[in-house]
Amino acid sequence: MTEHLLNSKQMAQFVASGYLKFEDMIPKDLCQACRDEMPTFGGYMAVGSPLEETWPKNTPLGDAFRLPQVQGLIHSLIGPDPLYDHHAAHLVKGKQMKGPDAHQDSVIDFRENYFDIQLSFFPVDTTDEMGGTFLVPGTQYRNVRTGEIGLYQHMRGKIWATCPGGTMYVWNTRVWHGARSNHTDQDRYMFKLRLNPTRPQIRNFDTSDLDDPAIPGILNTNHGWEGNEHRYELMHRVKLWRYLSGQPDYDIGERFLRRIEYNPGQAAVA
Repeated sequence: MTEHLLNSKQMAQFVASGYLKFEDMIPKDLCQACRDEMPTFGGYMAVGSPLEETWPKNTPLGDAFRLPQVQGLIHSLIGPDPLYDHHAAHLVKGKQMKGPDAHQDSVIDFRENYFDIQLSFFPVDTTDEMGGTFLVPGTQYRNVRTGEIGLYQHMRGKIWATCPGGTMYVWNTRVWHGARSNHTDQDRYMFKLRLNPTRPQIRNFDTSDLDDPAIPGILNTNHGWEGNEHRYELMHRVKLWRYLSGQPDYDIGERFLRRIEYNPGQAAVA
């Protein structure tokens, strides 16, 4: 699995944007088998069970999520022995129109450092007209009450899935997202799998490039919607990067975090 781990720059991108996209993650023949299986795939399994014990074996979808490249992706983000949370074969039928659908999954999540991931697998070519799932990058640090953001329709930086079959998106479950209208005659499936970590999410990725000079710039990514809040978003990113990278004193630029962490009283005692 080692050769399939994310590198430090990819992890920094995930911290800054809350998602990563991988085309050709699943072989074409397996994609078709998964697409055929999705309409009849059962409902939720035992929530909170070890993934390996819960996920069906010897099935196309089970085989897809056990591929070494998928396992390496999962390990990099949430570590070994993940727990199954839930899955869904999301269907947007041909010519089905969707209204405002921006939302954040589940309840407000205040866990510090820890995060769940969702894997979104598109088994067939998904054109713009098919209405692939949209994400608003960088919003994972903005906790909201599920669908209260449904009135937001045209946020700067919003992206959506336009991709070849076999593409997999992985995203922080707190990222704002939603479905889009399908303007074609072809039904669109996206298979979503949510996973939970069981151990601290520290240095589970390939850290050989941890000191790459590109990392501060990646963390500083501006998605467009942040406006004057960009510096505050950067603080959240640096805090998470400190944790994931095992660098408790990491800071960038103007050393934003030092300004709020420096305690003159403690410094005097020291």
